[in-house]
Amino acid sequence: MAEMAMEDPVSNGKLVELTYKVIDAKTKSILTEVEYPIGYVHGVNEILAPPVTAEIEGKLPGDVIEVPIDCNELFGPRDESLVVTDHIDNVPEEYREVGTSILMENDEGKTKTFIVTRVDDKSVTIDGNNPLSGREVIFKLDILTVRDATEEEMSIGGPVGADPDISDIVGKDQHVKPISH
Repeated sequence: MAEMAMEDPVSNGKLVELTYKVIDAKTKSILTEVEYPIGYVHGVNEILAPPVTAEIEGKLPGDVIEVPIDCNELFGPRDESLVVTDHIDNVPEEYREVGTSILMENDEGKTKTFIVTRVDDKSVTIDGNNPLSGREVIFKLDILTVRDATEEEMSIGGPVGADPDISDIVGKDQHVKPISH
């Protein structure tokens, strides 16, 4: 029992490392799986959706939690006007591969990421909807580490020298692995 007292529950100021899967609630297929642990400082750098962050609060290393998320609430419903098909000759070659992210800018300078969802001999289709829009999913998180964050970790919101950067973890079916080992 004494060992349990040594473990800190997730709370503000704790460095939390976890892996997660996003599972389609209807088909049970895995939409995204992060195999390389991601880390963040709870209460400082909220990298996860608010309902997921709320569920993690108070959990311990080794806990596995499942959080159902209605992505219509999180990202809004799918907007078919954000799905655009163009003749392949109008699309630069580097954007002719399914899964490629394209950062677009409108006349007001606002940016939005579009993902190439279909390519054939004549056309390329891009979609500006979040890949989870219109879906009900389950976030399955495996909490690996919970400890006091250092001052430096507090200032940057996560582990020092962490690879990969959480902002790089986007897109469907992306598997993130350590770069060196």
